[in-house]
Amino acid sequence: MSLPGENVLENPLCKLALADGTVVTGSAVGFHGETGGELCFNTSMTGYQEIFSDPSYHGQIMMMTYPHIGNYGASDDDMEALKPMVSGVVVRSFSHRFSNQHRSQSLDDFMKLHQLVGISGIDTRALVLHIREKGVMNAVISSVDLDDDSLVSKARNWPSMDGLELASRVTVEKTYDFATGEGPRIAVYDFGVKQNILKSFKAKGCSVRVFSASTNLETVLSWNPDGIFFSNGPGDPRAMPETVLLVQQAMKTEIPLFGICLGHQLLCLAAGFEVYKMFVGHRGANHPVQNLVSRKVEVSTQNHGFAVDKKSLRDDVAELTHINLNDGTLEGVRFKNCTAFSVQYHPEASPGPHDSHYLFNEFMRDISERRGVKASNFVSPEMIYAAR
Repeated sequence: MSLPGENVLENPLCKLALADGTVVTGSAVGFHGETGGELCFNTSMTGYQEIFSDPSYHGQIMMMTYPHIGNYGASDDDMEALKPMVSGVVVRSFSHRFSNQHRSQSLDDFMKLHQLVGISGIDTRALVLHIREKGVMNAVISSVDLDDDSLVSKARNWPSMDGLELASRVTVEKTYDFATGEGPRIAVYDFGVKQNILKSFKAKGCSVRVFSASTNLETVLSWNPDGIFFSNGPGDPRAMPETVLLVQQAMKTEIPLFGICLGHQLLCLAAGFEVYKMFVGHRGANHPVQNLVSRKVEVSTQNHGFAVDKKSLRDDVAELTHINLNDGTLEGVRFKNCTAFSVQYHPEASPGPHDSHYLFNEFMRDISERRGVKASNFVSPEMIYAAR
């Protein structure tokens, strides 16, 4: 099936097969080949390049619910990592032409350069409804194997995200300094850190040193950091027991801690709470989150398939600070036995929204109060962009 604007003669036939036996036919876009992974969907209207290059999506096939993808091209400035991290792309209508004077190439050329396989010309609305009813599942995209039974078999045999450790595949190989400033020294544990998180710390005037996920705590402490940040990343945090022990050690120090996404889940596991795999997950730029302390509501960007079980939270260990207003799931906690807090969503989100940037200010405030290090009190989106 093709949609208006799709030239099937220029774009070879391509198929998407799900592990439950569903098979749809469309046109190949980007790199022509075969790929697989967990099929999930994102409801964002913009920011497709940031989504495709977010390390938290490593090994997943990304289906975009917004119908037109590629119309503003691609640019190195919009990358959250050095290369795309999704394993495949599914869209309804793919734009081979783009209109944006700040973009260097088409999305199609970008995908071919990075050997990113995609499929277009399918009914993504129907597929999203299918996923919402059946739950996320593995899938395969192929323009080289068009046999339905073969593709379904490949999808069923693809490794499950449940119990899969992936942070080691996306972490930095060697320690490096991202920024040098007069503000606090921030040690970043890289489980798949997004570039805009690092830029957010840089905009605060911080010195930022990035450490591999496997770095022992003694090495990090030898740098004498004023704060330790546990980053976002892909995979199942329950498959990272050694990292959980490391986080427990960090919680026994007097150093302020901050975690986002996977880092949030690791902090909660270290505190004795439980994490579960979600039926569908949260992926989009329009999730309402309420700050239970201020009572204000934030529109947030989210991209996670695992979550902390709110029922496992212990009042003597942590305070529930944020909840998702769509489904009531836990979105943030502040710990009581150490100077630490974490959130499930992304306050650094690019291209937005920017409702939650204040969380970086809270981390700076914790550092100022606990470590006596002077920190600026405000960071705006403009400051982050200037820090690029």
